[in-house]
Amino acid sequence: MKIRTRYAPSPTGRMHVGNLRSALYEFLIARHEGGDFILRIEDTDQERFVEGATEIIYRTLEKVGLTHNEGPDKDGGYGPYVQSERMKTGIYMQYARELIEKGEAYYCFCDKERLASLKTEVVEGKEITVYDKHCLSLSREEVEANLTAGKPFVIRQNNPKEGTTTFHDELYGDITVENGEMDDMILIKSDGYPTYNFANVVDDHTMNITHVVRGNEYLSSSPKYTRLYEAFGWEPPKYVHLPLVTDENHKKLAKRGGSTSFEDLIEQGFLAEAVVNFIALLGWSPEDNREIFTLEELIEAFDYRRISKSPAVYDIVKLRWMNGEYLKAMDFDRFYEMAEPYLKAALLPDDSRKEQGVCFGEAELKKIAAMVKTRIEVFPDITEMVDFFSELPEYDTAMYTHKKMKTTAESSLEVLREVLPVLEAQEQYDNDSLYGILAKYVEEKGCKNGYVMWPVRTAVSGKQTTPAGATEIMEVLGKEESLRRIRRGIELLENA
Repeated sequence: MKIRTRYAPSPTGRMHVGNLRSALYEFLIARHEGGDFILRIEDTDQERFVEGATEIIYRTLEKVGLTHNEGPDKDGGYGPYVQSERMKTGIYMQYARELIEKGEAYYCFCDKERLASLKTEVVEGKEITVYDKHCLSLSREEVEANLTAGKPFVIRQNNPKEGTTTFHDELYGDITVENGEMDDMILIKSDGYPTYNFANVVDDHTMNITHVVRGNEYLSSSPKYTRLYEAFGWEPPKYVHLPLVTDENHKKLAKRGGSTSFEDLIEQGFLAEAVVNFIALLGWSPEDNREIFTLEELIEAFDYRRISKSPAVYDIVKLRWMNGEYLKAMDFDRFYEMAEPYLKAALLPDDSRKEQGVCFGEAELKKIAAMVKTRIEVFPDITEMVDFFSELPEYDTAMYTHKKMKTTAESSLEVLREVLPVLEAQEQYDNDSLYGILAKYVEEKGCKNGYVMWPVRTAVSGKQTTPAGATEIMEVLGKEESLRRIRRGIELLENA
């Protein structure tokens, strides 16, 4: 049987990394076996519906490369692929009534006051009302009379109170629960919409879905799904329940943590392909413990049986490292195109910079981009790394003292005084020429390179760390600005 998986998001906002992981795993399971990946929009919860969220789903899937074979925009013969549109066909009410005829479901006419009087139980930390099957005892005549009178109703699943129900998960194996623990969940709400749980079962079956991938928080609901499949006489799909994604403190990753949606991460300067790579490893590992994958390589390597049951830690430090590896390997033209807005924001001259003569064209921006390419982890890192180019920051002359370079404030002052006239006389301000004349000075002085390059770099940057050496920085700054900064360094050291 051809594998068919589905990603069935609700349009309630930005796509959380946990939801994106489910989509990715569904996609990889299908593609690894040459199967179909289906997109289905589950919009039956009208209270949580967010305008524009469906477009976010499409945009996100396109950006990460998860191309669906079927969906609202690609009819494969199993449509409609939007639940609200499927509801208009009457499919959910049709199947709910079939269950009523079989005695596997029943109409419930209880009002809010009666439901509020029922006892509650704490299940997985949440307090829920346990329905007492009151309306199950209504006669057919009573039910018909209520329906004729237009009395509001829901349709509930009729779960047994004795015995056990067993379902199989591909990772957890067989799981058995006591039927007495299962509530009679609502299948059709009072507004006529199906509940998430019921619509899922009907849609998965009628769309021939073979594998259902979801978070393990749905393990507790799976016995109710299994009961529905048994009631209909349908073959259930294979279940793959994914491990919880936690933060660094091993608490469930919040959906409003500021960096837990795909669009949050893109806005923070992460690459889509790096995010996909990172999310793939949140609970899954290949046989060789490799860490960097293209999407095509993930398709080839992915075996869902290697998904862990242990919680996966959302380690932002690792994501930053991984993103940095992608930036290092990126084609320079693409890197520059993406880095350019950050460079311009940090370096384009304001009025005060124009007065100093600090102005950068495309050639200079590209040189700076080349400097930072292998040193940043995300694009916003560029700002702090290059801001000194546009304006020399205030700095402490203690920076001139460096044990490894064997420099002191006194030795640095001497070096800057001696190289200043040499640099003033130099016409060619490219890196090679500047390095050549400073190397000649080093040779004549009989010292090591760092003894000279450290004070010069400090003077022209005012920074402890820079993305490039002294002469590379001076090439970008140009002669006038480089000399101005060296003179400023001399002044600071003399005053110190």
